[in-house]
Amino acid sequence: EEYLLKQNFVDFDDLLLLSNLILENDINFAKEQSLLYNYITVDEYQDTNTLQYKILKNLCCMHENITVVGDDDQSIYSWRGAKIENILNFQNDFKNVKLVKLEQNYRSVGTILQAANNLISHNEQRLGKTLICTKDTGENIKILKNENEKDEGLYIAQEVKKLLNSGVEAKEIAILFRVNALSRAIEEAFMKKQISYKLLSGMRFYERLEIKDLISYLRLILNPSDDLSFKRIINRPKRSIGEKALKNLEEYAKKRQISLFDALCESDGGVGILTTKKAQNEANIFIQNIHTLKSYDNAKKVFDNIEELFKIKDYFSEQDDGDERIRNLDEFYANLREKLKEDPKASLEDLLSEISLLSDQDNLDEECVCLMSIHASKGLEFDYVFIIGFDEGFFPLNSEENLEEERRLAYVGITRAKKFLTISVANSRFYHGSRANINPSRFLEESKLINEKSKNQNIQKTSFCKGDLVKHKIFGIGRVVEVNKSGKEEKLNINFGGIMRVIMASFVEKAV
Repeated sequence: EEYLLKQNFVDFDDLLLLSNLILENDINFAKEQSLLYNYITVDEYQDTNTLQYKILKNLCCMHENITVVGDDDQSIYSWRGAKIENILNFQNDFKNVKLVKLEQNYRSVGTILQAANNLISHNEQRLGKTLICTKDTGENIKILKNENEKDEGLYIAQEVKKLLNSGVEAKEIAILFRVNALSRAIEEAFMKKQISYKLLSGMRFYERLEIKDLISYLRLILNPSDDLSFKRIINRPKRSIGEKALKNLEEYAKKRQISLFDALCESDGGVGILTTKKAQNEANIFIQNIHTLKSYDNAKKVFDNIEELFKIKDYFSEQDDGDERIRNLDEFYANLREKLKEDPKASLEDLLSEISLLSDQDNLDEECVCLMSIHASKGLEFDYVFIIGFDEGFFPLNSEENLEEERRLAYVGITRAKKFLTISVANSRFYHGSRANINPSRFLEESKLINEKSKNQNIQKTSFCKGDLVKHKIFGIGRVVEVNKSGKEEKLNINFGGIMRVIMASFVEKAV
């Protein structure tokens, strides 16, 4: 903020904050501005936030000539401040409102629209509309049932390969997911099948910051002479080793013709090189931890202890997008352990070599299959769409996530498909770093794509009370502390051994 003031700059947030502040505090100025505009039109109104709403109200204070366009069923950005109430309450906020429903759909075939209509009808917070198909009925939506994410990735890669070989353009194929970490298995399968792909609005799995950091730790453990890896992670997490200290260390290493790690060891943790006692202590701990992990005779011991020694997940958990980065790290750890189960004799070097082959592949082909989160897919359309991870706990996400917004997000994903839609579920997936058995998403039943019997899911119908003991597939046994109503479901505050979690009732069952 000090820099912005000094430079006389404003950022995007300031544009809203300051504009609203001026309009709110000076009614005459607000009236002047309102008279400058005879008509106001707003697109994507379902994505507006509170400040934008206030600005619009002030700009309409001398008239109410305003038209807004939006789809309340596609309001999926509450996590960045969007308020669905803005579009739901529009008819109450302004006078003489005329509501025009645009229900004719020119994108998708009938089977896709029917599933979308069935699903979204379960939401209570909506104005209400039914998409009307202008195309043929089309092919039935395909449900893939896989054993795990590896089988899912390989099967989808095979299906995509068939489509490409039959003449389908790569740009007409999209793989969508609710959780970014799920892209890992798809990416690996695509690389093995030599399918060109691009990850929209996101980094490839092995290019993500936290994954590159963890790989650098593993490379340094394997080869302490790897200066690139050393420089990447020596101060992540923070070890009070700044740029000046690192430069001093580089000069020392160059003079002695040794690696940076050896220079740190030879100087007894940077004595005479690092400027503070704290940095020297941190350096000695770093050296000791690297030596400890390097001494292990198998890769499993390294994976089991690296987190405890270096606290990599703790470091990333403090960042704004920490939850997403932790999910990616958990996926990476779990994938390595899975590879060790398949080949117990695999060394750390073997595993890193395989990762290098996967992560170093260049994708220079402009004709690529698109991989993206459903959030990133909004506004796009494809002939062939695969939605992966359509499982409870992944879609909808567990606990705090708003169920109606999750349903809107699924609606958006389904309606990206023009001709063919495939939805993929699995019997088990990595969850918080370990493998867990899971059930198909309730959204499949709500879309009438499967019935209750085929769903093989025991959704808890019984109401819960404060004090009930409940069982969760991941968190184990807990006690209900508070029960709240959330739409058609109950939201439970549960104490799992001293850790409080908010979980939808359908994710747990009574323990006794």
